[in-house]
Amino acid sequence: MIPGNFITLLIKKDYTDLLHNFYSQPNYFYFMNNIENPEDLAKCPFRGTRVGGAIGTSPQIDDWWPNRLQVELLHQEQPVANPLSGENYKEAFNKIDYENLKKDIKELLVNSQEWWPADYNNYGPQMIRMAWHSAGTYRIADGRGGASQGMQRFAPINSWWDNGNTDKSRRLIWPIKKKYGAALSWADLIILTGNCSLEIMGFPTFGYAGGRRDAWEPDRSTYWGPEFWEGKPYDQSLAGQERKGHPDEMVKANLRWIGGPKEKYHDLENPLAATHQALIYVNPEGPEGNGDPQDSARNIRESFKRMAMDDEETVALIAGGHAFGKSHGMVSADKIGAAPEAAPIHAQGLGWNNPVGSGNGINTMTNGIEGSWIPNPTKWDNDYLTNLLKFEWKKIESPVGAIQWTPTDPNAPKTPDAHLDGLLNNLMMMTSDIALKVDPDYKVICERFLNDFDYFTETFSKAWYKLKHRDMGPKDRYLGPEVAKEDLIWQDPIPKLNHDLIDSNDIVRLKSDILNSGLSISALVSAAWSAASIYRDTDKRGGANGARLALDPQNNWEINRPEELNNVLETLKNIQNDFQNGENSNKKVSLADLIVLGGCAAVEKAANNAGVEIEVPFTSGRMDTTQELTDAESFDWLKPVSDGFKNYHNDKVGYRVPPERIFLDRAQLLTLTAPEWTVLVGGLRVLDQNYDHSKHGMFTENTEHLSNDFFKVLTSMDYVWVPQSSDEILFNLNDRKSGATKYTATRCDLIFGSNAQLRNIAEVYAADDGQKRFVKDFVSVWDKVMMLDRYDVKDE
Repeated sequence: MIPGNFITLLIKKDYTDLLHNFYSQPNYFYFMNNIENPEDLAKCPFRGTRVGGAIGTSPQIDDWWPNRLQVELLHQEQPVANPLSGENYKEAFNKIDYENLKKDIKELLVNSQEWWPADYNNYGPQMIRMAWHSAGTYRIADGRGGASQGMQRFAPINSWWDNGNTDKSRRLIWPIKKKYGAALSWADLIILTGNCSLEIMGFPTFGYAGGRRDAWEPDRSTYWGPEFWEGKPYDQSLAGQERKGHPDEMVKANLRWIGGPKEKYHDLENPLAATHQALIYVNPEGPEGNGDPQDSARNIRESFKRMAMDDEETVALIAGGHAFGKSHGMVSADKIGAAPEAAPIHAQGLGWNNPVGSGNGINTMTNGIEGSWIPNPTKWDNDYLTNLLKFEWKKIESPVGAIQWTPTDPNAPKTPDAHLDGLLNNLMMMTSDIALKVDPDYKVICERFLNDFDYFTETFSKAWYKLKHRDMGPKDRYLGPEVAKEDLIWQDPIPKLNHDLIDSNDIVRLKSDILNSGLSISALVSAAWSAASIYRDTDKRGGANGARLALDPQNNWEINRPEELNNVLETLKNIQNDFQNGENSNKKVSLADLIVLGGCAAVEKAANNAGVEIEVPFTSGRMDTTQELTDAESFDWLKPVSDGFKNYHNDKVGYRVPPERIFLDRAQLLTLTAPEWTVLVGGLRVLDQNYDHSKHGMFTENTEHLSNDFFKVLTSMDYVWVPQSSDEILFNLNDRKSGATKYTATRCDLIFGSNAQLRNIAEVYAADDGQKRFVKDFVSVWDKVMMLDRYDVKDE
């Protein structure tokens, strides 16, 4: 299932060389050009918004200062935004009568509601699309997207053209959400409705897990590609012209331009997975609507790979999804109203108003392609693959001019009309369907599935389960009676705890053994930080649990100081063996626990060296996984390409944004606040954590002391910062009087002195009373990072 947006009418132009500054307010320029007397409009006192209907906003802080680092992005999803903050969702979900919940959903699916009548009197296909599009935004590069927070409810996703009319699907299932209230998140309901839809049409699902917590505000940080205002292509007529006193330079201040040659359809910009902004996967008419199946196949392979699917899973998902329902293209795109975020207030959150006829039913419009792939659109069977491979297909146009395909054989089966009884229509295929037939590898898989329907069913069932749960993290987070018992490789499985935990006396002894082993504080901190800090909250992957730091591929990443790391691991393994073969032979301690414990012991020692006595928290219970339980190819996506915590920047990767912006992104993946981010960096620098042991940012004479020296030097006016070259990547800190170079630094060091919000935090720790506060806060956030992946003990 690869439904697109208003393909022909909206994506005929190449916009890939124009990258919208996705934090700006570009509609301001349109607004200023299209009102008669903007000076006469009243100003709302809240953020300078101009009053006067759906007009737009005045320039905001990011319009005037487009290079400003938006530190406030770390503070999204605050409890104050959540009306259910403090309530235990896990406990509430587990109290639901799950069988009755599924019964309620299935009954709703076959009772057509007059305000939005169901195709074939069955909402199943429509709800499969809703669930698919909710989960289908996931991308493996940074774990963003996916179904786990119900982000389909908010901008920009709720207003992408590819999500046309998913607003109606969610409104249709509101009676279910209303009945179960806070015990059932929108995120869980959307996916469960998709499963129930498959089941009422005869498909055996592999399983279902609840446990998704709803977001309560839009995601303002994820980059989805070149964005266009309000779900429509950006008005390029603004470029190169002057608009009522607003020269082109001001317009360009709101745009980020991609340099170099235009990107090809098969050369996606990292970390993007969809081939075009506002699409879930690919353009079903082919790249840029070109109608070429070969080009489409290349697009599909790259896009689905970026979304963590291999070729077999890709074919299964497309063929399985297109075994149900139809596509809609009966009304021209230029007649359809604005997306939900731009719709008038009386629309009450519904967008894409269709003024033709009833606006739905036989007049429904989504992606512009009209028709169904199969003769039985509400029954699970293998007709999609039969039709695709058996018949030859010719290119035609939909009623609104979109590219689609129809059988050349006049005796090919027909498909019933979705709303008019007795009317039969020709079958339809999209360019992205024909792609599965013309690509040799895809065709072999199609033939395999066609010849073994049971195997196809199993493969689609598992691929659907993966699609819906890929961003949920470890199975410890899964809720409900239908959780699949099988451990799947993409879940990064870790064996369950099978031994007694070490106690406080054991911890004291092991800390002593580690500190007396000859390993440096820097090496111990580096190992623990390397293990824990690759965690990303987007899809709950990574972290110290499992000790994958000792396995391929993580063990060999340049950023982890491999030679030093392996010396640490060998020493810790010897301590592990001595402990388990000694008087504590009835107890075991995992390598994963020892890696973290070593880091904790080193931080305590460094704090003591700096004159502060403190105990670093440690929670045991981690287990060691194996190479066989590690998907090395998938796990390698967690390798940082840039990491300001270690002053690591892989120059082999082409960058279009400064290192500090990628650094901000990594801080957000670790769920850090601005103070946590700041104090962590200050501590890691004085503990010699640069990946290559460089001295950049090490503003101290006392290494392995957990001191606030980083902040004291950073905020001092005794020095002058001088760029080493015009690119302003590296800097010298020169004594103001003598001119002698005292220290060196990177952009990821100096941002904590140049950014206003971060500098104010740095000054807290640089103050004369800042040392003890610095150590206390560093230890607190250190423990937070070490525990980010411990869903086996966290009630979340």
